[in-house]
Amino acid sequence: MKILDCTLRDGGYYNNWDFESEVVNAYLIAVAEANIDYVELGLRNFPKQGFLGAYAYTTEAHINSLNLPEGPTYGVMVDAKTILESGFSVEGAINKLFVPANESKIDLVRIAAHFHEVENSGPIVKQLKALGYIVGYNLMQAGGKPDDVIADKARQATEWGGLDSLYFADSLGNMDGDEVTRIVNALRTQWSGELGIHTHNNMGKGLDNTLTAKQLGVTWLDTTITGMGRGAGNTQTESLLAVLDKEGSVYNSKPIYELVIRHFESMQKKYGWGSNLLYFLGAQNDVHPTYIQNLLSNSHYGTDEIVGAIDYLSKLESTTSYNGAILNTALTFNTGNSEISGTDAVCGLFDNKHVLILANGPSTTKYLNAIKLYIEQYKPVVVSVNISNAIPADLIDYYVISHNSKFLADATRYQALNKPIILPVHRFSRDELSLLSNLDLLDYGLDVKDGELAANKTHSVVPSDITTAYVLAMLLESSPLSVKSVGFDGYEKNDPRQQEMIKILDLYSKNKLAAKVVSLTPTTYPLVKGSVYAPNS
Repeated sequence: MKILDCTLRDGGYYNNWDFESEVVNAYLIAVAEANIDYVELGLRNFPKQGFLGAYAYTTEAHINSLNLPEGPTYGVMVDAKTILESGFSVEGAINKLFVPANESKIDLVRIAAHFHEVENSGPIVKQLKALGYIVGYNLMQAGGKPDDVIADKARQATEWGGLDSLYFADSLGNMDGDEVTRIVNALRTQWSGELGIHTHNNMGKGLDNTLTAKQLGVTWLDTTITGMGRGAGNTQTESLLAVLDKEGSVYNSKPIYELVIRHFESMQKKYGWGSNLLYFLGAQNDVHPTYIQNLLSNSHYGTDEIVGAIDYLSKLESTTSYNGAILNTALTFNTGNSEISGTDAVCGLFDNKHVLILANGPSTTKYLNAIKLYIEQYKPVVVSVNISNAIPADLIDYYVISHNSKFLADATRYQALNKPIILPVHRFSRDELSLLSNLDLLDYGLDVKDGELAANKTHSVVPSDITTAYVLAMLLESSPLSVKSVGFDGYEKNDPRQQEMIKILDLYSKNKLAAKVVSLTPTTYPLVKGSVYAPNS
């Protein structure tokens, strides 16, 4: 039996593979002292857009900068897709990413592949073996695949020759002991070599599934510290060691326990990996855990909205792999089949007026009194992006909704309003519109097209389904005297939501009709900075 700890690789889905050097050093010492057999240091990749930390690339230069204690066999993982879609030949791509094993501190390379990539993976294995590496092959999303399909992939792996370990992964976290047994038996019809298992803990069964596999003769067992890994995470290294301790194992669990307490428990509180009800529901409905992870990481969405999105996703056929566009659809509860329509209700609506856009960032509450004084003194036209949690309704002139998930969550609050609502009527069902029947509705359509932000007389064109983009496009239909904003606090630099808003603001600023937006409260967005205490400065 061999334990392979892949914390720096799988855990990177929570911190962009940007681990603090102090944590990495403590981790490397602990896994060596614990007698862990294999340590997967990270991914091996070609350059990607945007910032990713060292362990997304795990270059030879970075590995050489690490103090790797003796004991474990070190390795990296490469996605088959990285090689097959590189634009190079298989041999060329691998030679660009890897040096011969005798020139490297790593000895193991694992290939992660979807079932449809197996047919083209033989040359990858062959080339890595030619470079002298121990090679593992990881069949992702093995759960639910028919026996004959699983067996056929095992047959192909056998025909490659030289493969050191064949893995199967519970990528969706929905396996149980019976499913593990079925997959092992199917693989064994065509594969006689060493088997490995990589479990996810969405349903709290990661450890049980690992132990079941061990009893069935699976000899490579994946774990991570505190289960740190994509979505609900993996089998916890410390939990497996605790079980093995009772069997008189060769492993030393105490260094791992200390590592957990000193470094990883605080990280877990910060990032929030681990099984919960929503991951469980996702696993039950064959929804990829990255959907749940991204839903949970977005403070805009409450539990009701997330459950609604999971229910929507469960009715689709393509959610076993992650697709950001599908997630956006789930969050708007909109199939995209409705015809774009609208009226000229917003044309000139803000001509020669000072406009204040309200968002719901924490600064709206922090500077509430100053914002209220500003509105009362300067009397701008106040436009609220969704319902404001802080500003009283009597200070707001228009509410704007674009049928994102906030609407259904706040439907009863909208019914209590006595102010006009600007919205794309074509995106709402009759039942939803009936909730707003007592209100003055200004119909302005919405079309989502990647890379575009523009306004037509009857509808907007926005790059993503974000209400702020809809508001900015709407403003292009008027010539306001000024546009100020409050509550647009922004996110951390590397947060995907920050990057999305930056793209929206960039597209807006490039439009010749765009009025300059001045933020009167602190913001991390690329807006002109002002102060609610000196609004005309």
